Amino acid sequence: MHHPRIKLALATLSLLAPLKPFAAGKGTAVPAPPVAARKPVVDTYHGVKVEDPYQWLEKGDDPEVRQWLQGETAYTRSMLDKLPSREAIRARVTTLLTHQSASHFALRQRGGTLFALKSQPPKQQPFLVVLPSVEDPSTARVLVDPMALDPSGRTTIDFFVPSLDGKKVAVSLSKDGTESGDVTVYDVATGKSLPGESVPRVNGGTAGGSLTWNADGTGFFYTRYPRGEERPPEDRDFFQQVYFHALGTPTAQDTYELGKGAPRIANYALSTSEDGAYVMAILGNGDGGEYAVYLRPRQGAWTQLSRFEDKLVSVAFGQDGALYALSRRDAPRGKVLRIPLATPSLDKATVFIPQGEASIDGLLATATRLYVTEQLGGPMRMRMVGLDGKDLGRVPTPPVSSVGWPTRLGGDDILFGSISYLAPTSVFRYSAGDGTLAKTALGRSSPVDTSHVRVERLMCTSKDGTQVPLNLLYAEGTKRDGNNPTLLTGYGGFNISLSPSFQVLRFAFIEQGGVVAVANLRGGSEFGEEWHTQGSLTKKQNVFDDFHACAKLLVEKKWTKPERLAIEGGSNGGLLMGAALTQHPELFRTVLAHVGIYDMLRVELTPNGQFNTTEYGTVKDPGQFQSLYAYSPYHHVKDGTKYPSVLFTSGENDPRVDPFHSRKMVARLRAVAGSKRPVLLRTNDMGHGMGTPLSETIAEEVDVHAFLFNELGVKYRPVSR
Repeated sequence: MHHPRIKLALATLSLLAPLKPFAAGKGTAVPAPPVAARKPVVDTYHGVKVEDPYQWLEKGDDPEVRQWLQGETAYTRSMLDKLPSREAIRARVTTLLTHQSASHFALRQRGGTLFALKSQPPKQQPFLVVLPSVEDPSTARVLVDPMALDPSGRTTIDFFVPSLDGKKVAVSLSKDGTESGDVTVYDVATGKSLPGESVPRVNGGTAGGSLTWNADGTGFFYTRYPRGEERPPEDRDFFQQVYFHALGTPTAQDTYELGKGAPRIANYALSTSEDGAYVMAILGNGDGGEYAVYLRPRQGAWTQLSRFEDKLVSVAFGQDGALYALSRRDAPRGKVLRIPLATPSLDKATVFIPQGEASIDGLLATATRLYVTEQLGGPMRMRMVGLDGKDLGRVPTPPVSSVGWPTRLGGDDILFGSISYLAPTSVFRYSAGDGTLAKTALGRSSPVDTSHVRVERLMCTSKDGTQVPLNLLYAEGTKRDGNNPTLLTGYGGFNISLSPSFQVLRFAFIEQGGVVAVANLRGGSEFGEEWHTQGSLTKKQNVFDDFHACAKLLVEKKWTKPERLAIEGGSNGGLLMGAALTQHPELFRTVLAHVGIYDMLRVELTPNGQFNTTEYGTVKDPGQFQSLYAYSPYHHVKDGTKYPSVLFTSGENDPRVDPFHSRKMVARLRAVAGSKRPVLLRTNDMGHGMGTPLSETIAEEVDVHAFLFNELGVKYRPVSR
């Protein structure tokens, strides 16, 4: 199954890491928070004058900004280091995040060899392994361990792609959270890198990165950013194209393949058919969910199969001489088209699976059938259709769970991952011959007993009457007396669904009497493309209204009250936090806002902000400017308002959301005299979250949870188990 890479990943509470300097020692006087000077600049958009007092904080390398940030870090550390129960919280967080059970993900079989990324605490980073047996993970052989390459723990694997015969594997590695990844080729038999086989900057934080091998493993197609002086510096995160690298030749001699006429914000996902006869490139137009599909036979030129307006969003190579394409044209929940490879054009397509009640999420074609993953408003399922069109029923996946991308094992057998709110990832083998499902030994065990935790799904009525799902997790016996500390989280954007997931630190909150609430907001893919578009561009305010409805319901149904309600979100969910605290400050006690976007008028001046314009809109368009200005959190901080306490986190190397957003938002909130609650900025020297070492993740989580418990008035009870 192939789907373009979603770049603006959901940043959860467990993603970020600390900046180590400036820690205040015990007994040290708490420094005063630094005051950011007001230096008003006026920008004019379509005749509207907008004053910006902290635009100077956008220049991250300016000495004055560095000095201000140093003061912020010293102040934040002094505040966080004195919080109660830090050591007990540290012990619990460390126990949960260093649970010894390994997880295996990104499974891929090629040439009879099964590859996977393996995460094994206390190792700082996942590593690439070969798995001879899904029943005995101890047989795994390590191929590429970033810790062996960089003992500091700051190098990570962005992606890996085995050749069709499984004898070679291309691995993208990046450092310090930059996501700027160079590709190295390894020999699978020896685990050694091939001399001289390194291609620079295949992966990046704006357009991502992709790679796929040719039929005989003598070379690969890959995504290439501008090099050297090919383009001016401001263009080097844009204009991604597809090139071909032949093994044994210098990368300077790599040949151009595709992309010269593509948009500046193009990004590509590449794949090869199992027989090597075709290569496919799916071109994304920024991050808004528009795709065009290109096809290249083994001997021949690229042809365009679909345009953005045709609404093909993912395509799978069948093993019957056909392509199976997920289309949202006149089918917001998706339909599947069959396109003969002999005549690869949309006018030859036939509807193979019509639109149904569920939203189709992805496809995998095996020898004689198609596996289809579907969204049901958050929870997922998987069904099967024979290549003759016959409905073969559903794979018996666990209830209220998420289904990971399935992996071919040969014939019609597959491996797939399943995860729920109460159980970590299990990896199942589905045997098509007898229809049996068997749990393999590749899953994770849980470090906590979740048998006493209940999951409840409510529906909230948004401002326009839309029904919005809200999922609650709480300990059995929790009273609805309006006094439970509650943590509400959401995302709402970029076609990303908040499907059931096992996030172990939620249980560190629940075991202290807390309630966790996960909202399925518009902007995601929970109910198909219409659900997404109702929360994007000029309709983004719907996302914030949905979230407000969820928060109100928690209070009305006496799960909690505003003084005990915290909200959390990251990245696009950080924008949600900014909108929630400026639009309804009275409803929340505290806000955890991670790597968020807060200045919607200047976000597109950053590289990845331009990729976001197909999701958020652009100030260049008068109507979109009005919508952006109407909710932009930075521009809606009002003097004299009593705002909740806020902990902002950001990464200095973040290629997706520039840390200036957090700096400006903190400065603006700090200038408000109406509230004495803390506004803290916790900056680290990593990125958006990807590649953060485990030890630094733990350190951040200690700060986050100490702040959260203190602000909600939770007297922390140490947990020994």
